[in-house]
Amino acid sequence: MYRNVQLFFKTLSPRSESILQNTLSRSISTNLILYRDVVNRKEMLKSLPTMDEGTAGEKTKAVDQVLHEKQQMFPTSNSADRLFDGVPFKNLPIVNVRVSHNNTIFNFTDAKGVPRMIRSCGIEGYKNTRKGTNIAAQATAVTFGVKVLEKGFKTVRVRVQGLGPGRMSGIKGLQMAGLNIISITDNTKVSWNPPRARKQRKL
Repeated sequence: MYRNVQLFFKTLSPRSESILQNTLSRSISTNLILYRDVVNRKEMLKSLPTMDEGTAGEKTKAVDQVLHEKQQMFPTSNSADRLFDGVPFKNLPIVNVRVSHNNTIFNFTDAKGVPRMIRSCGIEGYKNTRKGTNIAAQATAVTFGVKVLEKGFKTVRVRVQGLGPGRMSGIKGLQMAGLNIISITDNTKVSWNPPRARKQRKL
């Protein structure tokens, strides 16, 4: 076959021979690149874990362990006296997070409810509509959490009141600061007899 190719090239003119050689070399090089990509893709697919029947990411747990965790998760009659870092639950300090659409206010009190420290997104330096954002709430929560740690309190309870964008990001910021949050209580007030709604806006 190699001999036949040589004879074929001898019959061609010098210009057409060079064109044919360039075309052949290009096609061979592109084929090599494609072959490498296919081989790399096959190796990558081999290294991936095998997909199972809809149970990806699940872990098996013993039933006794799940029941024990559930019992610890929900409060019981003995929860008030349960110790966290050597302090009973009822004596832990409380971080109150008051959330609205315009601002997020953090208030640190002791177990009896005596206020020790207060911080809001407005005090932090955010102005106007930026006060009500989740980024402002998270940044304020981080600085507030650092100040609580400086006072010597690491384990706290959290009470959240109100609805707004800073609700979850405020708690996340307290965790990022290094506080150990034991419980999160929702104290949002629900009105069973709300005021009459505004009349519909006419456009």
